[in-house]
Amino acid sequence: MSTPATAARAGRQEERLLPLVTVVPYAVLAALVVVTAIARRGAGGSLLIDLGLCAAAALWVLCMFTLRPGWWERAVPMAVFFVGLVVLIGVLVLRDPWFGLFTPVLYFYAFGVVSWPWRLPAVAAVALESGYAQASPMPQDSAVGLAVLAVVLAVNVICMCGFAWWEWDNEQKNQERKTALDQAREANQRLQATLAENAGLHRQLVAQAREAGVLDERQRMAREIHDTLAQGLIGIITQLQAAEQAGGIPDRWKAHFAVATRMARESLAEARRSVDALRPQPLETAGLGDALTGVADRWSDLHGIGVQVSATGTVRLMRPEAELALLRAAQEALANVARHARATAVTLTLRYLEHEVTLDVCDDGRGFETAAARVPAPVTAEPGPAGAEAADAEPAAGTGGGFGLKAMRERIEGLSGTLAVRSEPGSGTTVSARLPHETAGAGA
Repeated sequence: MSTPATAARAGRQEERLLPLVTVVPYAVLAALVVVTAIARRGAGGSLLIDLGLCAAAALWVLCMFTLRPGWWERAVPMAVFFVGLVVLIGVLVLRDPWFGLFTPVLYFYAFGVVSWPWRLPAVAAVALESGYAQASPMPQDSAVGLAVLAVVLAVNVICMCGFAWWEWDNEQKNQERKTALDQAREANQRLQATLAENAGLHRQLVAQAREAGVLDERQRMAREIHDTLAQGLIGIITQLQAAEQAGGIPDRWKAHFAVATRMARESLAEARRSVDALRPQPLETAGLGDALTGVADRWSDLHGIGVQVSATGTVRLMRPEAELALLRAAQEALANVARHARATAVTLTLRYLEHEVTLDVCDDGRGFETAAARVPAPVTAEPGPAGAEAADAEPAAGTGGGFGLKAMRERIEGLSGTLAVRSEPGSGTTVSARLPHETAGAGA
């Protein structure tokens, strides 16, 4: 329960109850003075004492409370005020029981200016005065009268102290609810701030992911163009140069021109597939082993160098990007053999091992000194890939200065694999690509 004094002291909307503690006490005292004057009109000195006590009570309230609003929040002055007023009213109740009618005002002050736990004894003191006033008509010189007095006092004290405890408990619960609401409001504000921050971070992540996707797509297209269009164009140029050298021999000229035409068509088809991010044509119609055989056969027919293709181990299903990476590695290695190795024979071996899939492309060409070759740093420079030495040691005109081996490495290492190059002058070159099964072969 929110008392009028507390409301007035806190300046809340209950200010309309302010008269209960500023006006009502004087009005009640005035009424009691009238009653006392009428009841004691022939008492002489006794009447003067009662009126003096009433005046003292009025002055006490005026000086200690009404004129001192700054004291309403201070515990010690309010305790002195309350005790003094209880004593004055208690004396009046002992002299004239009808002064018990002033005890409701005392209750207002007890609930309004006395803090917990001192509120309980304050309420009990007022209840004793009120109970005594209520039981005063009973004679106090008999056991029955004393028993009635004790019962009345006990009922007043128990009821009012119980009400005081209930009111305090409600105040505590209201305060807890208010604190919980404040905490919930603060938590909600923090949550909104966090959500706003997360939204900003999300936008940043989306922008970074978009940029990373654009970069990945550029790299993919660069690799696809190198592995398809660039290699095809090199082959076409080679055939056209051979046709030009054939001169007046129609059969040789037509043969080279037909090969160039076929390669142009294949390069166009691969360009369209690259743009659509589809699998290369050899992998659309056959498995990896057959696709490697087809690539090797076409390369052998084009360059007149024999290629032996073999596969060992149990064939495993592989993810499309793993198959594509191995196929492109084989194409790049064969292209380097044609451009730089001066080989007479090439072997291409696909192995399905327990934990990985490996592809080795070996040639018997001139080889190169790996220490002097401009091979990208992440590639293992051991004796190695078919013709890969020339792709980076002696880049051909228009090939991008060794981009092929770099693209090959990016493809393989992007799938958690490894690429090794082994080569020695006069001993040929071997390119070895390895992909783990968990990356390469969980299912297409």
